[in-house]
Amino acid sequence: MKAVTRFAPSPTGYIHIGNVRSAIYPYLVAKQTGGTFILRIEDTDQARYVEGATDLIKDTLLWLGLDWDEGPDRGGDHGPYYQTQRKEIYHEWAKKLIASGRAYADPTPSETVAKYREESNKAKKAFLYRNYRPKETPEWKVGMPLRFKSEPKDYDYHDEVYGDLHMGPETQDDIILIKADGLPTYNFAHIVDDATMGVTHVMRGQEYLPSMGNYLELYEAFGLERPKFVHLPHILAPTGNKKLGKRDGAKSANDYRLDGVLPEAMLNFLACLGWNDGTEQELYSKEELIEKFSLARVQRAGARYDEQKLYWINGQWIRRLFEEDARALYERSKDFWPASATNYDDEYKFKIFSIIYDRLKTLGDLKTMTTYFFEDPKVDMDMITTNKALKKLSEHEVCELIHKTITKFQSINEWSTQKLQAALNELLTETEQKPMVLFGLIRLSISFAPFSPALHDTLAVLGKNASLARLNAVITAFARD
Repeated sequence: MKAVTRFAPSPTGYIHIGNVRSAIYPYLVAKQTGGTFILRIEDTDQARYVEGATDLIKDTLLWLGLDWDEGPDRGGDHGPYYQTQRKEIYHEWAKKLIASGRAYADPTPSETVAKYREESNKAKKAFLYRNYRPKETPEWKVGMPLRFKSEPKDYDYHDEVYGDLHMGPETQDDIILIKADGLPTYNFAHIVDDATMGVTHVMRGQEYLPSMGNYLELYEAFGLERPKFVHLPHILAPTGNKKLGKRDGAKSANDYRLDGVLPEAMLNFLACLGWNDGTEQELYSKEELIEKFSLARVQRAGARYDEQKLYWINGQWIRRLFEEDARALYERSKDFWPASATNYDDEYKFKIFSIIYDRLKTLGDLKTMTTYFFEDPKVDMDMITTNKALKKLSEHEVCELIHKTITKFQSINEWSTQKLQAALNELLTETEQKPMVLFGLIRLSISFAPFSPALHDTLAVLGKNASLARLNAVITAFARD
């Protein structure tokens, strides 16, 4: 069966990591079956609407490669794809329920509804509005809430993740279908939209499970065939004891993008939060995910969010993409270099990228890990004198090692990685020092950074003049000290 799936976000702010995963799974199911993936914007909550949020949603999906087949900017046979533009459709469906006696206009003031709720709380009973249903109701018109007239009973249904489930009468109530502003509630609109758009798989978070009694009753009231239900377990906070939220350190998908996380890595990471194919494989391309994904292997337990795992996967993808097409990956790095790199050409920066890529967790690391390639570092004597391998050396011994290094480097005619490695090996023999001492001193002297690539590669890229100048700067600093 060709699946018709949908991602239906609300434009109420940034697109959360959990929201993104709710787009990935329906996309994979649709593509796996040669079906249709629909983007629908559920913008009826005007009080929480955020300007620009819809564009951010669309941009994030495109960044991840989750192209929708129908929806905003694509069109299709089932539009409009913004709920605020579908008001007449909802009203038509609402009138069907009114005609069948399954919906009624509710003139009850909100203050009175609050009073009913308070009475239930005091009596320690679940608040069910059907227990306070007005005996007489006026003809419905926009400006007055429209409620569903529930007829509670037992329902059994199947969920593709949680299996066979049961909903009792206590889960069903006279929910609001159309608000006073004429716009539908989510509880009503998504059923109408899914039915009119031919959606075969309804995928959403497990927080909607308690509302399934109401939804099942609405499907029955309309005489609709049920779609397949897929409720996805929560993505949990790093502590594992609650649903992941803004306060738990997880950034928006766009923030990770701006930090230099690759879309391949983000897609890979989120798809595997709560799913695996039963193997030890950890890196999946989009094509591999489409081929291997199965709802049957989505776990019922929540998946703990591990940001460090995301960065590890991202580092692996940087290596994989570099090996596939180094120049193409370099082109994607251009917004992540330090400001001091502006006046340097692409060939120089590509050389740096080629020796440092395998140490990057994100492309954003380029800002902090490559600065010394573009500007002379400030001589930091403490980094030498407090270094574990160097602190036993006297000032005289440090200067002597640097002098011998300068002399050796001045004798090199061909400044290449091979010649540099040979010269460094000769220095080890001549100075009778351990690599961690000699190479550590040279590395710090030319970079004053906690990290640098292989020493001979770093020297080769910096060039002979810059390398000698930095070594001499350390000698000068010791003389002044």
